[in-house]
Amino acid sequence: MSKLLIVGTVAFDAIETPFGKTDKILGGAATYIGLSAANFKNVDSAIVSVVGEDFPEEHLNLLRSKNINIEGLEVVKGGKTFFWSGKYHNDMNSRDTLATELNVLENFNPIVPENYKNADVVMLGNLHPLVQLSVINQMIIKPKLVVLDTMDFWMNCALDELKQVIAKVDVITINDEEARQLSGEYSLVKAARVIAKMGPKYVVIKKGEHGALLFHEDNAFFAPALPLEEVFDPTGAGDTFAGGFTGYIASTNDISFKNMKNAIIQGSNLASFCVEKFGIERMKNLSQQEIKNRLLQFKQLTQFDIKLD
Repeated sequence: MSKLLIVGTVAFDAIETPFGKTDKILGGAATYIGLSAANFKNVDSAIVSVVGEDFPEEHLNLLRSKNINIEGLEVVKGGKTFFWSGKYHNDMNSRDTLATELNVLENFNPIVPENYKNADVVMLGNLHPLVQLSVINQMIIKPKLVVLDTMDFWMNCALDELKQVIAKVDVITINDEEARQLSGEYSLVKAARVIAKMGPKYVVIKKGEHGALLFHEDNAFFAPALPLEEVFDPTGAGDTFAGGFTGYIASTNDISFKNMKNAIIQGSNLASFCVEKFGIERMKNLSQQEIKNRLLQFKQLTQFDIKLD
């Protein structure tokens, strides 16, 4: 059984979209990644994160029920859990942050459980680069694959530290605008080439409702996003994608470019469920049959037969 170590936020979110709004609900990158990766067999996953004493036991029980190890999830007595609130515009691609309360996350010092210091796959969710670097340095055996997710915020305020982390990972996942900012190139093909020179063997560029691109040396692969009738809440879609990607890689124990294509599809497939309801609601009780049926839709969407003379 492969070990998957997930590092990221476990948080409270309050979300408003054109379809409604929520009070405080369970969110955070590590939460979405963990719930997504839990859909794959033969994966022993663990979350490293921090919450406050205000974090409900029912949320911890949910993670446990998905066979996610939470011994690395620190609960700070008297502390308050990280909170984010946002409002999405009508196009659902842009949003305004209404509130960000770091709380216990401000002094987060990740401690990797001893049993996961030899993890096969490490998924570094969006956090301060020095926190991500600390996790890499705690590994006693070099993982088969280290995947990094980051965002423009760290490019603006911690670029040097971010580049240190990028140099040590195998895969980086960022969105198209972030890829352009990090590389200084508008063309995503050129951007991927520049980013790859910083260290990663694989560059994944997410394009939201327009799918995702995978680059490796001179090879490229494109996975579309499934056309959906309704998108209620895009929060967590990127993290769900990352969980599907790393969960599949861990379950198959295959880090070839050919298998990464499958992992991209698996991540896109699971992300398509995430956006159908607010927060993690759709991911809590997802069935294997639902996942298989939608994978078939992806196959039908992308498969074609053409004669080449």
